[in-house]
Amino acid sequence: MALRDHGLEQVAEWGRHLAATLPVGGRLLAAGNGGSAAQAQHLTAELVGRYQRERSAYSAIALHADTSAVTAIGNDYGFEELYARQVAAHGRPGDVLMLMSTSGRSPNLLAAADTGRAAGLSVWAMTGPRPNPLAFRADEALCIGSGSTATVQEAHLVALHLLCETFDHEIGVLGGAASVDGVVTPYPSPDRR
Repeated sequence: MALRDHGLEQVAEWGRHLAATLPVGGRLLAAGNGGSAAQAQHLTAELVGRYQRERSAYSAIALHADTSAVTAIGNDYGFEELYARQVAAHGRPGDVLMLMSTSGRSPNLLAAADTGRAAGLSVWAMTGPRPNPLAFRADEALCIGSGSTATVQEAHLVALHLLCETFDHEIGVLGGAASVDGVVTPYPSPDRR
């Protein structure tokens, strides 16, 4: 089975897209609920901080992390508008919106996807099995075909790391990676954190 069949090429393409977008002033907005929120924040931390090697900081915002905005929007507009309102405020044409959901059915993520597409953002989703409404509303989706929430989240974490590895490779951060059929994969290396 080709690597493309496993979604790896799609993840690598996302990394290449971010490498062309973030260094010229674009930004990544990321959102999820529960464990997926934690993974969205993990992704933004890797881009603002570093993945494995030193490099410049890039604009990436986890939309659930601003607790004052989250509680104000939830109180004034309802939980369904939690992310859509922030996408309208922070998103610009050409930016990327990454939405993560094991079910692909969270109303607040669906509203964010609609707002993002209307505002000219590239909307990407990582979800559980197809079909689901979030995959349908996103421009591109990586859907993990498992009924286990834990398995879906584990696969999403691997995908996020591969995305970061590809991003670093594309912007010229050297070392720690190999390319197989155009997909960058990490060499084993000690964790420096």
